[in-house]
Amino acid sequence: MKRKVTWKTNSQNQLSLLPPSYDDLVPTNHPVRIVNSILDQIDLSTLEQTYKAGGTSSYHPKDLLKILIYAYLRNLYSLRKIEQALSENIHFIWLSGCIRPDHNTISNFRSGRLKGKFKKIFNQVVILLSEQGYLSLKEIYVDGTKIEANANRYTFVWAKSIKTSRARIENQLKELWRFVETVFAQEEQKPNEPDGFEAIDPDKVSRTIAAINRALQGKDIDKKVKQKLNYAKKN
Repeated sequence: MKRKVTWKTNSQNQLSLLPPSYDDLVPTNHPVRIVNSILDQIDLSTLEQTYKAGGTSSYHPKDLLKILIYAYLRNLYSLRKIEQALSENIHFIWLSGCIRPDHNTISNFRSGRLKGKFKKIFNQVVILLSEQGYLSLKEIYVDGTKIEANANRYTFVWAKSIKTSRARIENQLKELWRFVETVFAQEEQKPNEPDGFEAIDPDKVSRTIAAINRALQGKDIDKKVKQKLNYAKKN
């Protein structure tokens, strides 16, 4: 007699009386908590005073600063990719408190209200983390050879008890910023394009599902898989 496979339960469509807390999904010792703790203690009252009262609501500068600094510490410099992370990456969602500023908003904040300030703030955070043994700015090697042609030859590495001299990391940061400014300048030239997901054709989805069904015909398929295909076809 053929033994039946036991599948782990998938609760994707399970209703919950209480929604899960994002805080429960972020480990206690995760680097994002360290960044959040540091920036919560920074006094941004001077920056807050540049905002005018009344009108539409604004994203708090501390929230936008957290997003930018953590993104850079995760070697994520593209503002469009940062915007994407705010919808898809649980650590960014937790850090931002579920706000989703688009790349234009982040760009305007970086080059507007933070102009002349962001680099200094970011460097101080990096140096603090490095001196505390949380962060290192390491050179990238391939087969033991330094990538001289690649401007982005430095990458942030999170680990415990990593210590880097202040002078060395300050020199590395100078080169890193040259690369970051290049990425920023290139993105400024790109036209705003609609989200690709908005252009999905329902008919194409139906045809794809039909093709999957044909490929699965005659095979012993789990009932839940068939249910999901039928749900996708209808919706």
